[in-house]
Amino acid sequence: MRARRSGVGLAVLAAASLALAACGGGDDGGSSGAKELRLWHYEGPDSAMAVAWNQAIKEFESTHPGVKVKFEEKGFEQIQKTAPMVLNSKDAPDVMEYNKGNATTGLLSKQGLLTDLSSEVTKRGWDKLISPNVQVTAKYDAKGIMGGDKWFGVPNYAEYLQVYYNKDLFKKNGVKVPTNFAELTAAMDAFVKKGVTPLTNAGAEYMAHQFLYQLALDKADATWVNAFQRYTAKANFNDPAWMYGASTFSDWVKKGYIAKNSVSLKAEDAGVAFISGKFPMMFSGSWWFGRVAKNAKFDWETSVWPGAKLTPGSGGNHWVVPKGSKHKDLAYDFIDITMKKGVQNTLGNAGGIPVAADPAAITDAKAKKLIADFNGLTQGNALAYYPDWPVPGFYDTWVSETQKLMNGNGSPDKVMGDVQKAYDGGLPK
Repeated sequence: MRARRSGVGLAVLAAASLALAACGGGDDGGSSGAKELRLWHYEGPDSAMAVAWNQAIKEFESTHPGVKVKFEEKGFEQIQKTAPMVLNSKDAPDVMEYNKGNATTGLLSKQGLLTDLSSEVTKRGWDKLISPNVQVTAKYDAKGIMGGDKWFGVPNYAEYLQVYYNKDLFKKNGVKVPTNFAELTAAMDAFVKKGVTPLTNAGAEYMAHQFLYQLALDKADATWVNAFQRYTAKANFNDPAWMYGASTFSDWVKKGYIAKNSVSLKAEDAGVAFISGKFPMMFSGSWWFGRVAKNAKFDWETSVWPGAKLTPGSGGNHWVVPKGSKHKDLAYDFIDITMKKGVQNTLGNAGGIPVAADPAAITDAKAKKLIADFNGLTQGNALAYYPDWPVPGFYDTWVSETQKLMNGNGSPDKVMGDVQKAYDGGLPK
């Protein structure tokens, strides 16, 4: 997504059961005279995060008499593109969900647009609830590079990319649900022969370049990821892994695994198309899980990318408090409520991956598998962040360059050369 390597341990879940959430004292609205807390986030109403956060809003209002939460739903793309401008104006909200990574939270922290939450994190015990690996994407240094010493975000969930399978379409077409990469390509060939496009896709947003990144990761290792994401060595976008990712993605479009006419589609279009039963598979984030669970009318299941040793994922997007927030104490209280067991348990049962839930309280079978698969990735140190993170403006670069591959307007060599230029030009000086 969203916009996204660390081993984000869901010792997150296990360790959390040993930790007690800090009580949210703070401003009750009376001492400051505040009557409203302005909240922005971009989760769909059926998503696990929105379900849990709606519960948090109700709890906040019940514990802060006279204060109402004014929630404004924003699009992911909208916040991605306008946050620097909005947060530098009087229209900044008090608390908002924002994408983690060097190009987003890191950039805004370096620009002085976000509140340093370090003292609040310690005071309220959030650092005890969030595992060290999840903390990497919440903390930034003076150059805006993740893994620093100051907290600028607080994640209350985790996320990763996985494959969603429409089992009814597999059964109808006599195709086996794949368990490894060879079986995945065999399944896609079988669907194409029957006139069925196997994979839903959105070329105008994040889905397309996440295919390319996953394919590259299939030929990469942790050293490669750290060079790309954290500048531990020079990243070479014409190396075998990147070139395999770009050329294979291009080939998949030519073979009909991915529809060429999906080049202009948005992620919402692609997700809704899968949920409505039009495609056998969707490769996208765990953030879709709640919507699929609620709205899909077919038999479905999820799994990690077949045969993956590395896959995109991390701690979730996080709460940030803009420097211009007028009611920071109230913002901290709201964040605190989202970290408490009640909201965390709700998030888990709604299909999210909580960071501080009671494991025994997660009762939904598919949700348990979602979390178990995530645990497997973290235990294998297999989470590789997201491809748009490293430098400012990189998201737009990926979108335009993968569209060129889909349209046949750029060779893999040329496209990855242009990606290299954008990356090198955005590196911190």
